[in-house]
Amino acid sequence: MDQNRIRNFCIIAHIDHGKSTLSDRLLEVTGTIEKRKMKDQALDTMDLERERGITIKLQPARMRYTAKDGIEYELNLIDTPGHVDFTYEVSRSLAAVEGAILLVDATQGVQAQTIANLYLAMEQDLVIIPVLNKIDLPNADVEKRANELMQLIGCKREEIFTASGKTGEGVPTILEEVIRQVPSPRGDRDKPFRAVIFDSKYDDYQGVIAFVRCMDGKLEKTAKIHFIATDGDGEALEIGYLKPDRVVSGVIEAGDIGYVVTGLKEIEYVRVGDTITVPHSGVEALPGYKEVHPMVYAGIFPEEGNEYERLRDAMLKLKLNDAALVFEPEHSKALGFGFRAGMLGMLHLEIVQERLSREFNMDVVITTPSVGYEITKTDGTEMLVKSPAEFLDRSRIQETREPWVKVDILCPKDYMGNVMALVQDRRGLYKNTQYLDVTRALLSYEIPLASVIVDFHDKLKGVTAGYASMNYEFMDYRASEIVRLDIHVAEEPSEALATLLHESEAYRRGKEIVEVLKEELPRAQFAIKLQACVGAKIIASERIAPFRKDVTGGLYGGDATRKMKVLEKQKKGKKRMLEHSKGTVEIPPDTFIKVLRRG
Repeated sequence: MDQNRIRNFCIIAHIDHGKSTLSDRLLEVTGTIEKRKMKDQALDTMDLERERGITIKLQPARMRYTAKDGIEYELNLIDTPGHVDFTYEVSRSLAAVEGAILLVDATQGVQAQTIANLYLAMEQDLVIIPVLNKIDLPNADVEKRANELMQLIGCKREEIFTASGKTGEGVPTILEEVIRQVPSPRGDRDKPFRAVIFDSKYDDYQGVIAFVRCMDGKLEKTAKIHFIATDGDGEALEIGYLKPDRVVSGVIEAGDIGYVVTGLKEIEYVRVGDTITVPHSGVEALPGYKEVHPMVYAGIFPEEGNEYERLRDAMLKLKLNDAALVFEPEHSKALGFGFRAGMLGMLHLEIVQERLSREFNMDVVITTPSVGYEITKTDGTEMLVKSPAEFLDRSRIQETREPWVKVDILCPKDYMGNVMALVQDRRGLYKNTQYLDVTRALLSYEIPLASVIVDFHDKLKGVTAGYASMNYEFMDYRASEIVRLDIHVAEEPSEALATLLHESEAYRRGKEIVEVLKEELPRAQFAIKLQACVGAKIIASERIAPFRKDVTGGLYGGDATRKMKVLEKQKKGKKRMLEHSKGTVEIPPDTFIKVLRRG
């Protein structure tokens, strides 16, 4: 298609503001998917997305639409996630398009992630089309939410459009505005081929499939291809676009969004953000994406020690489709060989675990998550500590620094006191307050990342009756008193339960863990000691009582010495058994998950 008739755009919004539903209506109105074949969340291709009702992966789709001017246009849509843990997916989508629909729920109004995604789009210099969604709902307040958008963006009222992703009302107007406002893609089709990889996945039969935005030139089937960053070579075995199912076209040109089947079985040659070109083209690499900074680190180990290689292959294939996932090999005395994985948050961690189970049939043990801490050693050298096992003895540490994040919390004014109390409890520092209107305020804080990643969002929803929303971004590392919390089960340290945290939080967290273990671990024939320790100091302890057979139940009459002899014999027997078994306790895998959730 003529480059002037191509429009590339995405939809950005806070979570649950109706991106996927609006995408469904766009596909339906344009006839991309027949109405009889239409299903909810058509662009959410993973079962996990449908079950949770959230978008996890960006997903492109090509539509054809004949506008009011009688001209047919090619519209390339990219649906994006809304959760803060998947902001990296959003940033990659924005780099592949020229315009963005900023979607706001007419019942909820502007939320924290709305603002964050807007700023990301403005950084890319995209055309912003503000749309109020869910206007069909009885509690929709269009004018109030329009005023919020006007204040946020600085636009006029007539520049804000309304729609219902459910009924389809206003959808044709949005399509017309995309055509009118979003510029056609730049790029020269006469130059050598050059495209940026914004996503990829692995197919057992076809190898690595790269999803690309073509910037210059064109690529045809069977052409040789070259990856600039990794210096890898392949062949375009198949070329096409997504509708959202794959459609073979045989060619991709400047301005197009499509896919290239590389045939490569070596996953490491294809990297998100890299530039695909043809061999010996002499072109420069396109600007890639910002390097992702993991927020959370956790150990991932196979339940069966002999499945390490299978887990490694699964992690490599998962990383191909999840560019925010980073990992490196790790060994544990208790758990064997596995990986220390870096992720963007707790939801991201849950998704990784679930995808390993569903897509690769891998049952894994997840160790207690931790943030990364910077350490300056006494000899002046520095290191990044990603796991409790790497943490040094205090005598070797000159300074420890923990990551801090900027947190924006949007909430009704009536709940500001509750929010402030919660943040203060998490060692947060107040920065400023902005009022969006007479009822809602945007509170800005600086908070240690470790205080945010686990349960802060759930607690925030709890103290604000579900009305608050939040967004956070990394700031810097700051000096802090960090300690290693060790958990001993039956006098043996459990590496999987060890964690790093601020000194002031050690007692509370240690007490929580031993209480969970007392509830969840099965009783044994011997007493199980549960201890939380910082160094040599025990800060919390519990005891699981042993099973005890009623050996005196069959005794009738006689003096008490008879019973005492039987009980003494039982005691000696248990002592011999304990010495023989050394009191070994196996911790069930689901117990680790329960410890994490209680945290």
